[in-house]
Amino acid sequence: MRGRTPLALAVGVSAVALVAAGCTSTPSEGGTDSIAITVNWSEPENPLIPANTTETQGGIVIDSLFTGLVEYDTKTGEPVLANAESIEPDATSTTYTIKLKPGWKWHDGTDVVAQDYVDAWNDAAYAPNGMANASFFADILGYDEVNPGDESEPTAQTMRGLKVIDDLTFEVTLKGPSNLWPVKLGYSAFSPLPKAYFADKDAFVKNPIGNGPFKYVSRQENVELRLTRYDEYQGEKPQITDIIFKVYQDDNAAYADVQAGTLDFMQQVPSADLQGNKYANDFPNTSANTPVAVSELVAIPFYRPEYQNVKLRQALSVAIDRQTITQRIFNGTRIPMKGWVNPKVSGFQEGACGKYCEYDPDFAKQLLQEGNVTVNPDGSFVSNGVTVPMITIQYNADASHKDWVDATCVSITQATGIKCEGKPIPTFAESRTIIDNHEATSLFRSGWQADYPSIENWLNPLLRTGASSNDGLFSDAAFDAKLAEADATQDIKEAEALYREAEAMLPDLMPTIPMWHRAQQSVWSERLQEVPINIFGELDFVKVRVKV
Repeated sequence: MRGRTPLALAVGVSAVALVAAGCTSTPSEGGTDSIAITVNWSEPENPLIPANTTETQGGIVIDSLFTGLVEYDTKTGEPVLANAESIEPDATSTTYTIKLKPGWKWHDGTDVVAQDYVDAWNDAAYAPNGMANASFFADILGYDEVNPGDESEPTAQTMRGLKVIDDLTFEVTLKGPSNLWPVKLGYSAFSPLPKAYFADKDAFVKNPIGNGPFKYVSRQENVELRLTRYDEYQGEKPQITDIIFKVYQDDNAAYADVQAGTLDFMQQVPSADLQGNKYANDFPNTSANTPVAVSELVAIPFYRPEYQNVKLRQALSVAIDRQTITQRIFNGTRIPMKGWVNPKVSGFQEGACGKYCEYDPDFAKQLLQEGNVTVNPDGSFVSNGVTVPMITIQYNADASHKDWVDATCVSITQATGIKCEGKPIPTFAESRTIIDNHEATSLFRSGWQADYPSIENWLNPLLRTGASSNDGLFSDAAFDAKLAEADATQDIKEAEALYREAEAMLPDLMPTIPMWHRAQQSVWSERLQEVPINIFGELDFVKVRVKV
């Protein structure tokens, strides 16, 4: 997405070899005249702080405001150096020495230094700060002291595994060997933070200061957010000068605006416009159908006693006719999931879910019987001694989810007799608030966009006990132990094999209900000449080109 240096991962004891290469800092064509583009957007869940942003709407802004040590190639998803000049492991791949490129600046003109990374990571990990991405730092020595993971108070405020060597060098010691760890560093949670953040956090939230290719200009909540190009940026400079993120409460309105030429880019068209390839007919030269590392799941609130019945969870999964839904609702643009990991990432294995992701009404009824789930004539049911009027599936109504949720409910009811209805929540932010507060009274829609292209990213952050995006509070000690074994394995391929073993445990646990992998259908205005969409489904704002 920005100026890059190759990061080559060498499997084995030698761990990671990072070789410096040329990196352009020359402005792209287009001069200094104003070139603004508009994109559709929804209000993010949290303020724009990297370590507290776990969803895509905040993430796409964070990725424009900040540049971390590593980024991912737009076309391949491979990790490449960004703000880091080198990331060198010791012989055991336990301690890494990180050197920064000189001359990088924050948007307030101050230097980007090693201390900015160490301070940001300590702030993110420290439990009392309540950062949503805290668990991403669990690999680092001393994390358990700043974030005990239970009700006890931290015994330290900083992690022992972080040490500043000089202004451009710091050292990271992990709890154990890992070749995978440098791959994770492109995730925005590992961004640095300027001294201005620590001086006045409230002021920072109102006016975020980054070190990326774009800087913050203004924001009108529920209307728009504006960024402008940072011309002192040391990486690859974008052609466009401004990005306007326009808030929409209705996907159909955004689609109409692209047709009218008043919106430049829409990341995912409404599901109604997939039928008969309507979007491709409406935008024959300005649309794309791109397989991306994004998947849809239905999450389960394990804090509700009725859903602690694994046979009920398995029965609901078996009751969903994914093949028919993806054909009728999405015109075949979704791929039914047969496991919990997206096929675009390293370590993927086919068919991990087995029979529990195959539509089979008779098997669904059998599972309900095995779980002592009683289905009443009125569609209510009794599970674990709790009478539940119906199954509901919560979703945010400001995006195109109603059709597939309704179709899923029809499938569940036809297969099991259990009454099922969708539960729309007006906005994404409101829906996330309910989920984050663990107040969901129903199943709820969940999507996952890869943070980095590894099987690990589809297991640890989503399903490990206490993980950052484990929204349903699923917990299983044996599964956690297998993940820990994989985490501590030095060889990447050996680690991937262990992660696959962990995934193979999930059908018997059914922590979430896999639905489908996404191919993303995007549309844009005639103004855009080059529209690079990365494997995560995001428009690369640095490489996008506008007709001038």
